[in-house]
Amino acid sequence: MKIITLIENLVYKQGLVAEHGLAIYIETDKMKILFDTGQSGLFLQNAQKLGIAIEDVDILVISHGHYDHTGGLYPFLEKNSKAKVYAKKDVFVPKYHGPNRFIGTMRNEKLLKDRLTYVDAVNQIAEGVYILPDIIIHNSLDTHFNGMYKKVDSGFVPDEFDDELFLVLKQDEQINIVTACSHRGITNICATATEQFKHPLGLILGGFHTKNCTTEQYEMIIDYFRQLKPKSIGVCHCTGVEKYADLHNDLDFGVFYNFTGNEVKLGLK
Repeated sequence: MKIITLIENLVYKQGLVAEHGLAIYIETDKMKILFDTGQSGLFLQNAQKLGIAIEDVDILVISHGHYDHTGGLYPFLEKNSKAKVYAKKDVFVPKYHGPNRFIGTMRNEKLLKDRLTYVDAVNQIAEGVYILPDIIIHNSLDTHFNGMYKKVDSGFVPDEFDDELFLVLKQDEQINIVTACSHRGITNICATATEQFKHPLGLILGGFHTKNCTTEQYEMIIDYFRQLKPKSIGVCHCTGVEKYADLHNDLDFGVFYNFTGNEVKLGLK
């Protein structure tokens, strides 16, 4: 299995482009999966440069309904005519940062027709690849909802990201997590995964939404990781480069930055 980040906030490889967003490509022996689509269709350009045929992707999984993860959804669907799209039911609920800035995803019925599947339970989408749609909040300190709202019939209400989901890549006696923004908390995501599978953690990959977190939140996350002892952590996107540096300095196991074009290989059977 290989995991390639098609777009992220930072880029160091010549010929690739970056944007504030996230799109991750996962390839197994039998399945090609895309996790999020970045802010725009730029990830398609990177995929071509990296030799990845987007038209061959079998499954698209949308982590949550923010524009920087769904902006490339329709460019992807226009280029790829076969992929099933998995998301939670509230992914198209209008989302806002504050009362005026729309940061959600518009619904295009024509392009989504017969391709969208809503996920409301643990779903195995490929051998060893699972969608976990219910992130249980064990620790309310590790949540990142500030300033986030959704618009419902009664008006604007705080967004607690009921639409958020993540992936687990399961090996024989180990699980690996791929997450996007961790609005419901990376510690809560890890706890949900380990409770579901009862296996130790290998890789944790994705955004932790710690860029503007408080000192108390950061210290709690660090303490949790020290107890959890995953084999490695690859951070990106909303984690923040400053927090990446802190994590790298404060943890005594492998922490790396998962930049645009980075490739990680897993020995998944």
